[in-house]
Amino acid sequence: MGEPTNVAVEASGISKSFGGVLALDTVNLELRKGEVHALLGENGAGKTTLSNILAGLYRADGGTLVVDGVECEFHSPSQAIEAGVGMVHQHFRLVPPMTVAENLHLGSPDTPAVISQKKLVASARRMMEEIGLEVDPTARVWQLSVGEQQRVEILRVLARGARVLILDEPTAVLTAQEAKELFVVIRRLVASGRTVVFISHKLNEVIEISDRITVLRGGKHVVTKDAAGATPRELARLMTGEDLDYAVEHREVGLSVVLRLNDVSARNHRGIEALHGVNLEVRAGEVLGIAGVSGNGQTELSEVITGLRRANAGTITIDGVDVTHASTRDIAELGVGHIPEDRIGMGMAGSQSVKDNAILRHYRSEELSTRMRLKRGNVVEFAKRLVAAGRVQTRSINMPAGQMSGGNQQRLVAKRESMISDRLLVAAHPTRGLDVLATKEVQTAIIERRDSGCGVLMISDDLDEVMLMSDRIAVMYEGRVMGIFDRAEFDRERIGLLMGGSGHRLLPQ
Repeated sequence: MGEPTNVAVEASGISKSFGGVLALDTVNLELRKGEVHALLGENGAGKTTLSNILAGLYRADGGTLVVDGVECEFHSPSQAIEAGVGMVHQHFRLVPPMTVAENLHLGSPDTPAVISQKKLVASARRMMEEIGLEVDPTARVWQLSVGEQQRVEILRVLARGARVLILDEPTAVLTAQEAKELFVVIRRLVASGRTVVFISHKLNEVIEISDRITVLRGGKHVVTKDAAGATPRELARLMTGEDLDYAVEHREVGLSVVLRLNDVSARNHRGIEALHGVNLEVRAGEVLGIAGVSGNGQTELSEVITGLRRANAGTITIDGVDVTHASTRDIAELGVGHIPEDRIGMGMAGSQSVKDNAILRHYRSEELSTRMRLKRGNVVEFAKRLVAAGRVQTRSINMPAGQMSGGNQQRLVAKRESMISDRLLVAAHPTRGLDVLATKEVQTAIIERRDSGCGVLMISDDLDEVMLMSDRIAVMYEGRVMGIFDRAEFDRERIGLLMGGSGHRLLPQ
């Protein structure tokens, strides 16, 4: 334990229950000034609940919280930020119709009641320069990529001068280079005496950036230890209670083409061309990984393939059928599943039940519907089967899906989409924000679809994951395919350079 004067936050005996389910069981946590303290655990282990208590979103059922030597009981996030505790959440808390500059100033006591857009933008630029993160301050949040929105969240809390900064999965949407840049910012913060709580499932990053690590499992404190000398395998075992080694077997890919894009171009939400003459093929029984920095056309690529966005040039075919202007339903009926980038906003209806979300892609089937009404008994049985097959942990299939942990939400979406993907599965960031066990399960489900003869287009910001899962890799930069690599040609340095726009385009002849 550190000296009392060196303790920024001390949480003792923290307990919290939801609907009779114990989320935290007398957890202790000590955060020291000038340290990066990692908080690890599986989805549902209690990390987010504990963080929400520290940040004033939840009130603990039991225990005490001391910040800078003063016992506190936060009733709101504003009280927490006044005490110097701020949090960047895994799911964004921004106002989509407003600009980046407006979001950065929203709710800040330093923002005048009347201020011009010009001054807001200038102030936002100064914040970005001081912190070292950049986003277009004039863009509206709904027009940004997920990665850019995450950067705005980080900027928003840092700009308020938090002394204790809680980062919930801050690198989930960042490339390796962007993560390194964030780490520079974090180190600068702790060097000034601030405390950073770093919540992540990327164990190598945790070891790299953290001074100390606390592991939770099942709502209980398992261990707090120094990061020096820790290994990913050791941390995974502490989180899950079991050894988790995962390897993907790769093989020669056939020539049967499931998906073909020919000179496809498309515009983004801002009307700016985001895809420029994209040519791609996905073959039956392969995983084609898309590597690239977030915001370089990957979102538009997945949406144009699945019918969520119209191509303004080029053609798209699935098993030889032209689907360039087909509806999402018509494309799904060809055997195409889609694990979307935003599982909350696009993949499910969070306010609806687990049961209703389970049948979203199947309710028109003869098994579940008479076309006039649903067969309620069959719906319940179908949902129970899907939940069991996907290893979705839920109190009841009638509970709102939004109340499940992120990992269980993703298990539900991944299993539902896998069930319809007879020919093609488009998986956009399928393991983002998931713990090591949930990640392994989703990756296993994707490989099972590949092995059944389905073609898989997998988009991920995590180059390690792309290289693990892919039979071939296509690199995207500014909406263009910069290079396509067969597995024998995988080269981290060359792929990384192309992701950043450096090097020459490497396209097959």
